[in-house]
Amino acid sequence: MKTIALFLHQPKCSVQSGNGIIKALHPSYKFKIFTKHEVEDNFFDDVDMVCFPGGVGDSDSWNYLLKSHRSRIREFIDRGGYYLGVCMGAYWAASDYFDILNDTKVEQYIVRPNTDTRRPHAKQMKITWGNKLEELFFYDGCAMFGDESKYDVVARYSNGDAMAIMQNRIGLIGCHPEAEQHWYNEYSWMRKRWIGSKGYLLLDFVNKMMEK
Repeated sequence: MKTIALFLHQPKCSVQSGNGIIKALHPSYKFKIFTKHEVEDNFFDDVDMVCFPGGVGDSDSWNYLLKSHRSRIREFIDRGGYYLGVCMGAYWAASDYFDILNDTKVEQYIVRPNTDTRRPHAKQMKITWGNKLEELFFYDGCAMFGDESKYDVVARYSNGDAMAIMQNRIGLIGCHPEAEQHWYNEYSWMRKRWIGSKGYLLLDFVNKMMEK
């Protein structure tokens, strides 16, 4: 069974998102948790994928949370490791942070051309995942863009921007397929929008990544 190292730091990379990811991927994958604190030299030796979930905050949090892990994460990927970033974790793959993408930019969806929302608050977003229309939990998620010959688009926002991509062993998702019902219950305008777990989309995404 493959092992995923999951980074947690409440609320930036939240326990809520981390728990949703674990629930979506268990029992197909095992998990090791790590934080901003230094890990032992062999921590990633038995790890197949490193995962950075979403949370509340801004991408500048990377400087005090993960700058010290930067070289180790890059070395892990160079050795053949996988990177999964969901929402905040997807932002951190970009050039200002881990800098692990090839000619691909990551930006707030709300500032992109022809977006269907200009507000970052929690909402249900219409997404085309593969050839199927889905609705996923969104909280100031990112879009990926650039030379699409350099990555595979798994899902798109309504304006055509990539919402989920795979580039070699790196997988990025802007929305939250791991969202659980209690996420929706926290917002009065979202309570009636719950239509069931979409965790199977995340599981399928990770399974396909592991085939690369």
